[in-house]
Amino acid sequence: MPATLLTTHRVEKPWGRTTLWPGFPDPSPGSDPVGEVWFQEHGDTAPDLLIKYLFTSEKLSVQVHPNDEQAHAAGLPRGKDECWLILAAEPDSTIAIGTLEPTDRATLKAAALDGSIEAMLDWKPVKAGDFFYSASNTIHAIGAGITLIEVQQNSDTTYRLYDYGRPRELHLDEGIAVSDPVPFVAPDAPGRVADDREILVEGPKFVLERWSAGRRDVALPDGTTAWLVPITGSGEADTVEWTAGQCVAVTGSASIIAGEGADLLFAYPGTQRLSLR
Repeated sequence: MPATLLTTHRVEKPWGRTTLWPGFPDPSPGSDPVGEVWFQEHGDTAPDLLIKYLFTSEKLSVQVHPNDEQAHAAGLPRGKDECWLILAAEPDSTIAIGTLEPTDRATLKAAALDGSIEAMLDWKPVKAGDFFYSASNTIHAIGAGITLIEVQQNSDTTYRLYDYGRPRELHLDEGIAVSDPVPFVAPDAPGRVADDREILVEGPKFVLERWSAGRRDVALPDGTTAWLVPITGSGEADTVEWTAGQCVAVTGSASIIAGEGADLLFAYPGTQRLSLR
């Protein structure tokens, strides 16, 4: 089937929230807060990418992910590049990405042990509409009061370097070994290539596009799956109807029609954008 509506998986987290985002029902009174919503295919498939919404009420841990080569050496299927589109943020919300100055790994480890790593990181103020591409090996932490969409390589390998004294396991040896403790430099991206089409990411692990209303006829390479993520609005992908808060997996060829007021993300593995009709 060229287009399939994915199922949602709500993940309760102590740092999550009880007030979510339009399109997602809030947890019932007395329920634990929801920190993440994942979109999953049916069965035991392991697609290249994973799409999530995150809802934070506290700072998330300082962490880092391995790249593909490092993951393979550890017996894992892939590394983890990821990116974040900020949907909403409190006035004082921040995301840490990279270090303020180049730092050697011995100093980084000592700072993780004594807590001074917080002051070493580049905490950037964020607001709705901001976008960050966090390549593997980048030290990062998502702050409190943020709603975002995360597009990532489909890997759950996270090395936690620091967690503000919370009683959770750290992975210092593994994390320090794969950390690149340098200031963050945003990768080049094509940006707006048409009035209704913006390229937020173009490789190396995936392409992420942002679309507005209209019709697109998509032809994906054989064996490639793409993910349509409607932030606002509604429409159709062939015979599948979708609306904000859902996610549609697209394979092969499909006609995607987005109604007026739609704001969409379209993600797929690879290094080059598709030709759309």
